Amino acid sequence: MQFYLDGYRPGDPFVAEPHPGVADRPAGLPETTDVLIVGCGPAGLLLAAQLAEFPDIDTVIVDRRDGPLEVGQADGVSCRSVEIFEAFGLADRLIHEGYQVNEVAFWRPDPDDPASIVRTGRIDDVEEGISEMPHMIVNQARMLEYLRDHMRRSATRAEPHYGLHVTDVRVDSDAHATHPVTVTLAHLVDGTPTGQTSTVRARYVVGCDGSRSTTRQAIGLQLEGDATNRSWGVLDVLAVTDFPDVRLKSVINSEQGSILIIPREGGYLIRLYIELDNDRDGEMLRERSVTPEKLAAVANRILHPYSIDVKQVGWWAVYEIGQRLCHRFDDSDDTGRPPRVFIAGDACHTHSAKAGQGMNVSMADAWNLGWKLGTVLRGTAHPELLRTYSPERQAVAQELIDFDREFSARFSTRPGETSDADRAAFQHYFREQGRFTAGVAVRYAPSSITAADGHQELATGLPLGMRFHSAPVVRVADAKPMHLGHAARADGAWRIYAFADHAGTAPGSGLAGFTAFLGSPASPIARYTPAGADPDSVVDVRAVLQAAHRDVVVGDLPPVLFPRKGRFDLADQEKVFSPDPAADVFDLRGIDRDRGCLVVVRPDQYVAHVLPLGAHDELVEFLDGVLCRAGVAVGVAAGVAAGG
Repeated sequence: MQFYLDGYRPGDPFVAEPHPGVADRPAGLPETTDVLIVGCGPAGLLLAAQLAEFPDIDTVIVDRRDGPLEVGQADGVSCRSVEIFEAFGLADRLIHEGYQVNEVAFWRPDPDDPASIVRTGRIDDVEEGISEMPHMIVNQARMLEYLRDHMRRSATRAEPHYGLHVTDVRVDSDAHATHPVTVTLAHLVDGTPTGQTSTVRARYVVGCDGSRSTTRQAIGLQLEGDATNRSWGVLDVLAVTDFPDVRLKSVINSEQGSILIIPREGGYLIRLYIELDNDRDGEMLRERSVTPEKLAAVANRILHPYSIDVKQVGWWAVYEIGQRLCHRFDDSDDTGRPPRVFIAGDACHTHSAKAGQGMNVSMADAWNLGWKLGTVLRGTAHPELLRTYSPERQAVAQELIDFDREFSARFSTRPGETSDADRAAFQHYFREQGRFTAGVAVRYAPSSITAADGHQELATGLPLGMRFHSAPVVRVADAKPMHLGHAARADGAWRIYAFADHAGTAPGSGLAGFTAFLGSPASPIARYTPAGADPDSVVDVRAVLQAAHRDVVVGDLPPVLFPRKGRFDLADQEKVFSPDPAADVFDLRGIDRDRGCLVVVRPDQYVAHVLPLGAHDELVEFLDGVLCRAGVAVGVAAGVAAGG
């Protein structure tokens, strides 16, 4: 991470200087705000963390709880989510604290003694090369603390407001209203209304308030789908057990039911997802008399001949599997009125916890929306950009619902109902779906921000609409081995990775022509960067050379690759890379060595376009559909600029 751009100062360099507006912030709720976020779960806090990167935008986040979540709930962090946390500078902390899932063990009834279980297989949890990041297990409460800490360290010094419940959301019909959404909030103490209410008017509202979302109900949307006839208990426990794979993720199907064991961080804690049988366990389900002790008894029944002696319960719950989905994720309608209210996470899709996707998909919803809100409010992107959120994320949620339905059914199939071939097929299915559960299988359909087609043959390993798959490189200026994707921060900037052709930076090469274009008045940098902003704040260009880093003469490189930034006009030396000699990015990602290419990447790290190095006009034409030309404030951005 870079710092000291605007001057050296002592202390923690990862704590940003506070934005001037922080001093004027009211102690309580403001009367107006740019974005009001409802809910401090994974979706709400990741959205707040993203908007904290836009200190000139006012953001308020509220939650009905009395304070931060302390224990329980989701714990699986997919590879893709760890990639997202890297963009916030939080991945190292997460990986250091969490449990890394490396392998999965499968247990089934012993053919010689069906009342007992035996291990039938063991596979890698994550396919080799799928991501540079691991699959992690970390308590959701800790994940949320990382995000709150990021907000506190940001220039906004953002903090959530607790003890507030949304009772009403209304959108003004006046298209010219600067703050068209009025939200009424009831004040709570220990979950009980005090009788006091507050009203906040916002430009945009985002409901991240769970499956019973008041925000969703206020805009006339509902979760549609079916609940299954299966209930599951969840226990986080410290326990003594003779089950040999207690520190491996383990899928257990016995004649007595099913358990998913998830080892937790710290080396001792484990999570048990325990299937509750409607016959054997029906009485306690009907009478709602489930207790941790009863769940532990069910676990022992399923694990026979092994046993588990629970010493302490950290958290527990019972839930019913259900797959439900909203048909859209915003309040847009057929009149053409732009969306003003959005929903994310469990407010718009629910599913079982066993595939470990709920928190991950919710955070991906928030990141998809966050940079769009930030750049529209800042005035660097057209307001129409906000229309892409609902179709992109609704399609992903539908895929998740379909996957979860099949996964849950396969997981709960009784051993007597399957053959050896079926059991092998489940293990194969588990392996084949690894890209989906790792979060890297998402592919956005063509839209204004994802090209319908392009020159995919120039970068076959970076498919349009899929996340930019990072690869090892060496930074030329300081010979630092690193991952190319880790150069990108969650700052709302578009990125153009210019992969050199065979001629490198020699006169007449494609890269030389592109860098000359970047230095012209017609370049994306000149076209979209607001006056006074750093030249990489809207479009950030990175060059990847084919030459080894020791063969590159930095002084011979085009000055445009070392943009001048900050109040001292310092040169950014970290924009140029060479291949890692042990893992060449050109080979790993199928980059055409003869022709090179431009890979255009969205702020949420999805590949938007692949173009030849010389396709300057086509590049600008594409970006014109998303970004605003410098000096032209449109829509709500004009109101922000005017202080409205």
